[in-house]
Amino acid sequence: MKRIYINLIMEKKKFEIPAWAFEFHGHNCPFMPIGYRMGTLALQKLGVERSKDHEMHVFSEMGIGHPQTCMQDGLMVSTGATFGKSMIDRLYYGKIAATFWYPGKVAVRIVLKNEFSDTLAPHEFFSYRKKGIEPSHIPTEVCNSIIDMVLFASDEELFNISLLPDFQFKPPKGSFNKGKCETCGEYVFERYLHRKDGKNICIPCSGYNADERSFYIPQK
Repeated sequence: MKRIYINLIMEKKKFEIPAWAFEFHGHNCPFMPIGYRMGTLALQKLGVERSKDHEMHVFSEMGIGHPQTCMQDGLMVSTGATFGKSMIDRLYYGKIAATFWYPGKVAVRIVLKNEFSDTLAPHEFFSYRKKGIEPSHIPTEVCNSIIDMVLFASDEELFNISLLPDFQFKPPKGSFNKGKCETCGEYVFERYLHRKDGKNICIPCSGYNADERSFYIPQK
């Protein structure tokens, strides 16, 4: 059975990911490559190149507390829509999916197919992860095996794609304006200064708390 699986893989073309993408991510796992492939496919569907400045914006549907968030490093590496340039947001939907917005283009949403996710699920890699073993401590051959499943799969096997003609997004206007907090004395960009007791105060000094996100928790 293993020999048949290897032969089937050898007949397919392997998707290539640069080594520096794994170095940036820090370990070898299947979800960074999934994100990389998702972002690469989005560039193709939008007909654009990797963003150098502030063109593309990515809305990741990832949340927190699940290992699949590694996908987001792949999204950033492939598209150039990085956290540092404020070009990626997390929607906290808990889905292996993302929407890609680009000026003058129809937005594209890409989601990992349930069928492919189910194909990955029985792999030995997840037996290690469920025991709390980090990917960098999982045997190399185990990591490479599951990564190859991602790299040898076709786009059609991996993803569902949909166009979002009604999707609207207006990037916030950048500003270099800053002010000084009248409590701690540190500079703060103006949009984050709060007026309290007649003073301009930063968020930590003002005691301001942003509204907490609410989540729907299904009843068992």
